[in-house]
Amino acid sequence: MLLPAPGYGRDTLADLLPAVARALRLPDFADASPDLLLPGAQRVCLVLIDGMGDLALQSRSGHAPTMRRWRADGLHRTLTAGFPTTTATSMGLLGTGLAPGGHGLVGYEVLDPDRDVLLNELQWDSAVDPRRWQPHTTVFQQVVAGGVDVVRVAPPHFDGSGLTEAALRGGRFVGTPERLEARVDAAVAAVRSAPRQLTYLYWGKLDHTGHGSGVESGEWTAELERVDEALGHLARRLPKGTLLLVTADHGMVDVAPPHRLDLAAEPELLRGVRHAGGEPRTVQLYTEPGAAQQVAQTWQTRFGGSAEVVLREQAIAAGWFGPVEERVAGRIGDVLAVMREPIAVVNSVRMRPETLRLVGQHGALSDLERLVPLFSVFC
Repeated sequence: MLLPAPGYGRDTLADLLPAVARALRLPDFADASPDLLLPGAQRVCLVLIDGMGDLALQSRSGHAPTMRRWRADGLHRTLTAGFPTTTATSMGLLGTGLAPGGHGLVGYEVLDPDRDVLLNELQWDSAVDPRRWQPHTTVFQQVVAGGVDVVRVAPPHFDGSGLTEAALRGGRFVGTPERLEARVDAAVAAVRSAPRQLTYLYWGKLDHTGHGSGVESGEWTAELERVDEALGHLARRLPKGTLLLVTADHGMVDVAPPHRLDLAAEPELLRGVRHAGGEPRTVQLYTEPGAAQQVAQTWQTRFGGSAEVVLREQAIAAGWFGPVEERVAGRIGDVLAVMREPIAVVNSVRMRPETLRLVGQHGALSDLERLVPLFSVFC
């Protein structure tokens, strides 16, 4: 039996911004996200903490008193990220309200079928027009069209980036330094700037810390403490009546060095493979014509019960990507290997040394990776 698919349309990241638009009383969203009802508000501040999985947060609740109190007060629920559990895919869900098969951001490195090369959907490529890659109107754009002021607060280099243009375009962009306090200041100013307002604030250092040191590390816990303190300050400073929402894009698992399989040392796994993309926890293999079945068999034999190895057609039929548009199907691997155990697949020929050393990983469908919190706080 295949790993269960995310429940698109019910308590996933794709449901959140439509629910926000409904809370802002926009008529076009009157029936949106019926299972994710938020209190009505004139102003909403949505904070996304990259890499803050719900289970890791619960296990470290003693270091996050603000969020622990919100949870105890019944202001918490759990959302599910999409597949794969990676930032580009999750930003697509959040920004468009669509499943990955609709928005088309189907992984970290995926095939650009027109050029037969891998596209890194975080770093992007100037040869790819992000608005053609993801042509659907974003929820931010729809909210602006409904007469609500939208401000996005994030690092300056996010402004106009491929991922931002593809998934999160719409409204005004405010770039701030890499200091959480500065970002909180900018968010408070943005929320106060208009009577009907939606502010989106992104913070990525928790994710960076988890990748570099591990989600079980003291460094990750220390960064969580800083995030929790900043969220408390933000909640106290927002105008009365503002709805504060705090969520994340994915969780993370730690993978020890002995459990990172290097494709450079496993040439048999690359026989019949043109490109090995995806991410270390969910590898997407683009095969030579007619080789997909054999490649899948080779990978399943090598990994046994440690990974779920499926053909593209099986993954689509299982609903892992939700409904898949024709323009998107070719971006998905001919074969996908989804890790069930705390293991990862790397390639020392292609990856930078610092990437090979990353401890925290995500992309697969474990609860540690796919479950994220949602705190709804009426200030």
